[in-house]
Amino acid sequence: MAMAAALAASAGVATWPRDARAEGGPPLRIASKAFTESVVLAEIAAAVARQAGVSVEHREGLGGSRVVWNALLTGAIDVYPEYTGTLREELLAGAGEAGGAPPEGPPGEADRALSRALAARGIGMTAPLGFNNTYAVGMTVARARSLGVARISDLRSHPALRFGFSNEVMSRRDGWPALRRRYDLPQSDVRGLDHDLAYRALASGAIDATDLYTTDAEIRQYGLIALDDDARFFRRYDAVFLYRLDVTRRAGAAAVDALRRLEGRIDARTMVALNARAKLDRVPETTVAADFVHATFGDAGAPRPSVSAPPRWRALFRLTGEHLLLVGVSLLAAVLVAIPLGVLAARRPRLGMGVLGAVGIVQTVPTLALLVFMIPLFGIGAVPALAALFVYSLLPIVRNTHAGLTGIPGALRESAEALGLPPGTRLWRIELPLASPSIMAGVKSAAVINVGTATLGALIGAGGLGQPIFTGIRLDDLGLILQGAVPASLLALAVQGLFGLVERLVVPRGLRAPRLR
Repeated sequence: MAMAAALAASAGVATWPRDARAEGGPPLRIASKAFTESVVLAEIAAAVARQAGVSVEHREGLGGSRVVWNALLTGAIDVYPEYTGTLREELLAGAGEAGGAPPEGPPGEADRALSRALAARGIGMTAPLGFNNTYAVGMTVARARSLGVARISDLRSHPALRFGFSNEVMSRRDGWPALRRRYDLPQSDVRGLDHDLAYRALASGAIDATDLYTTDAEIRQYGLIALDDDARFFRRYDAVFLYRLDVTRRAGAAAVDALRRLEGRIDARTMVALNARAKLDRVPETTVAADFVHATFGDAGAPRPSVSAPPRWRALFRLTGEHLLLVGVSLLAAVLVAIPLGVLAARRPRLGMGVLGAVGIVQTVPTLALLVFMIPLFGIGAVPALAALFVYSLLPIVRNTHAGLTGIPGALRESAEALGLPPGTRLWRIELPLASPSIMAGVKSAAVINVGTATLGALIGAGGLGQPIFTGIRLDDLGLILQGAVPASLLALAVQGLFGLVERLVVPRGLRAPRLR
């Protein structure tokens, strides 16, 4: 009940769009994955949609393929850029004969079969945008030449090489496991890394090879070479836009017509140049998209002039407010649920073992995985982030409440019973006050942990101080990373101090630590 009330209370701020427009009618909800090319393509789609008179909001950098795909299936978003190879090998793979991914054949026939498989799920797909951003295995030119490596098969002769592949590639069907089998590669030092961080690790010599997207600007920036895929392992990854078939009912037929204007308009050379402007030249993706649309369609296709960015302090104030809301609402709901659970666990020992075990097991689920699990239930935005933070707050509060109550000396309990006090009065007047130092320690721990964990909410569109952190990682911008990381650290210290003051009010004077008296 407490969690439901908290989620309902936060529903009004559950969606914090970065770029909403009030033009009458529901907005077209465009999303992008957490890498530069996806953000640029989503901004291009937003630009042509606005020119067609469609209201748009862009949910930027929503994590990996599964996050945005699940958001599209559940109706939390309407459109996002995807790749045909990802659809065949990852998103539609293993879905059963009736709805699984069709085999790859001639491009036109394969795309038609893929469109039919998507339509069965209520999803439409544009024709390819004009470029194939397939995977490749890359090394620095200097390292490859020194070892005489030009093809992926050449890697078999160098078992000591250190590989670092993006986390998606480490687990997907057309990723590292299948690549290793196809080429019979002997390397054992293989690590999962963030895609952007892998480039820096490669350039610094921390790893010897990584996966590349063939349109990445970093290939030129870091002096890399894509090894020849001599066994023809990697499929085509033609860029397309996916959209919900019911989007015409929500946002009008003009929304899909605008997306189809981009079919065949972006070749590989153009996409590399767009990525380079955004990633290397640090030009905002909105500007990169606006310039492309203007150059491609002329004045008739140019988007409306964008509103100037707000001052940095104002953006920081907004992000901090979003972060505090995530932490505060989830923690309040957790306190209202966890303390009664801790009392129940203390009074019913057998049941208590189950309660402590359940909250302990939930705590072992990786945070990002839990956020993804929440998307089918709550969509994207603040609500699934609040639900995940609520779940993660339970363990320290339940455990400390249980420990505080079971740690009360038996003589004190017997004295309270001898006075003839009813069980409820003993709980409120004696047991909870005696356990309050332990309970407050659990609440304090949950609050500080939530401040850090809430940064991951940015990966599902929840906003907060994680937004500049992940944008900074994507753009290799230390200033943006610090813009989120430093306030988050200060916020954790402030929360620690705040609960120190609350402890003075809640904990009886005789039970306080010496420094609080």
